[in-house]
Amino acid sequence: CSSDLFAHLHVHTEYSLLDGSNKIKEYVKRVKELGMTAAAITDHGAMYGVIDFYRAARAEGINPILGCEVYVAPNSRFDREITGGDDRYYHLVLLAENNTGYANLSKIVSRGFTEGYYYKPRVDMEVLEEFHEGIIALSACLAGEVPRYIQKGLPEEAKKCALKYQSIFGKDNYFLELQDHGIPEQQTVNMALLQMSRELDIPLVCTNDVHYTYAEDAKPHDILLCIQTGNIEDLSNLADQIHTSCGNIIQSSQERRNVGCTGSCSQQCLVCSKDQCYVCFNAFCGQHFAGFQTFYCHRDLYNQDRKSVV
Repeated sequence: CSSDLFAHLHVHTEYSLLDGSNKIKEYVKRVKELGMTAAAITDHGAMYGVIDFYRAARAEGINPILGCEVYVAPNSRFDREITGGDDRYYHLVLLAENNTGYANLSKIVSRGFTEGYYYKPRVDMEVLEEFHEGIIALSACLAGEVPRYIQKGLPEEAKKCALKYQSIFGKDNYFLELQDHGIPEQQTVNMALLQMSRELDIPLVCTNDVHYTYAEDAKPHDILLCIQTGNIEDLSNLADQIHTSCGNIIQSSQERRNVGCTGSCSQQCLVCSKDQCYVCFNAFCGQHFAGFQTFYCHRDLYNQDRKSVV
């Protein structure tokens, strides 16, 4: 898998508030330095950074893959009193395959805020089924529903869950996601996902859950997490728990191969191909609102109209 085919598909930017410190312009610059031609944005539960990322990526000749790591309610998005802790929601990475997918992704994220907000903006299977068209889904990190079942020692439930997502998004649009950041649980989950891929014929993809750009950004990112959690006193311990391998950076394709996810590299190239993930905003001549009429507001067009009137 050459660098021009490899792409990072699970990336948090500064718009993953109090969680990501990956600045969009630095991210795009780094991606270009590494010879990559495509890159994704998948911030937590929101799409605040999509337009800034789209502009920055296009300016550097990078194909912007627009996405979001959404929160999925275990049952209905309308439920408020459910089991606490980790089971309040699961993670799921969604990528817009085309303009239809972008419109549907916008609707999914909006439903999370307007109908499913409970600790986080959550969606459910009903929303995913309604707006699945044009979207590619990845099983996400250890907080994904499939990995959670694996960690609980429930492999059959994990398989049922994976097949459920595959039935929603389609055979070619749902991928099991491998990650390796030196966390012991990831090794267990990865082995199970590899076996599940063979048994269920669900393709794999390798990501590294980017939260900052360079290795030297690890300590500032730990400070950011301390602010998020309120854990100011035990910064060094927190850093040891989360960033033992500095794997949350923008890695090169060679670094990804060295991690050990080489078996899924061809699938990574498949998902990130320009033909499969391509959204166009028509050079920002208009604003795109899902389900609404487009109103042109480009400043140059406005000035031209004023001159013609005068």
